Amino acid sequence: MATIWMDGKLLPAEQARVSILAHTLHYGVGVFEGIRSYDCGDGSASVFRLDDHLQRLEDSARICGLKLPFLLPVLRDACVEVLAANGLLDGYLRPIVYQDDARLGGLGSSPPVHVGIAAQAWGAYLGEDGLKNGIRTHISAYRRSGLGSSLPKAKITGQYVLSTLAKREAIALGFHEALLMDDDGCIAEGSGENLFIVRDGVLKTPPTSSPILPGITRATTLHLARRGAETFGVSEIREEPITRGELVTADEAFFTGTAAEITPIREVDLQPIGKGGAGPMTLALQKAYFELVRGRSAAPAHWRTPFGALVR
Repeated sequence: MATIWMDGKLLPAEQARVSILAHTLHYGVGVFEGIRSYDCGDGSASVFRLDDHLQRLEDSARICGLKLPFLLPVLRDACVEVLAANGLLDGYLRPIVYQDDARLGGLGSSPPVHVGIAAQAWGAYLGEDGLKNGIRTHISAYRRSGLGSSLPKAKITGQYVLSTLAKREAIALGFHEALLMDDDGCIAEGSGENLFIVRDGVLKTPPTSSPILPGITRATTLHLARRGAETFGVSEIREEPITRGELVTADEAFFTGTAAEITPIREVDLQPIGKGGAGPMTLALQKAYFELVRGRSAAPAHWRTPFGALVR
């Protein structure tokens, strides 16, 4: 992570600092995004759904009452600029919006808003073996907060505390990832991923009316499934709550997310899902997803932001 964009300037990482008294550090009021760029294999690359990610960043900021100090086109250019500055084709971008005036104020204070954008190489978030063979998951005792007590439609820094604790717990128990239930006892999502299951050709995922983040990779997966239902063997798509019983009796299950991409789930609390590996629909959707993000299949024009000439 050699170079970071901060408030309109590219800085060496060691100079990209915030105060120990930053409001966001103490109170968690900040928002962020995770965005990937992909090497297209011809010397070029493209950032996948950059405009959608930045729009969600702005929406998240608005939900928190934060006004972005830069217009979205400026942030769009900055994302490409920081990838180029770090020589990355395959890269992971982390824009973060935070408040900091180097003074410790109370809960009601509202310091100036800043924006930073970092970029780094980041492979398979849940491991290459996980992408191929699936991961082991644990249903956590931590719950995904309901709509009345949280703001799940925004990527707010402070809201990821329970996700962090749930994932740490799962790893300590020997699993790869955590699953969190909602207040009704249904499975909402992973620590940082959306959930899908397959049973008898029916593809199912919790609705956006549930306390889940409406993921961009989730939306992309639904787009692929609807466009190629016959190819993937999808007989029906349902956006409905998923119970624990439905999950453990599913033929297939998988996570979606910008970091996780499409990762199969092979086990839930020592119970195998289906045959205990990656299912055929999951792998077919995963293949289609990677073809899409790497520019090998058709996509809406605004989904890809090409670059590469600046990367040396």
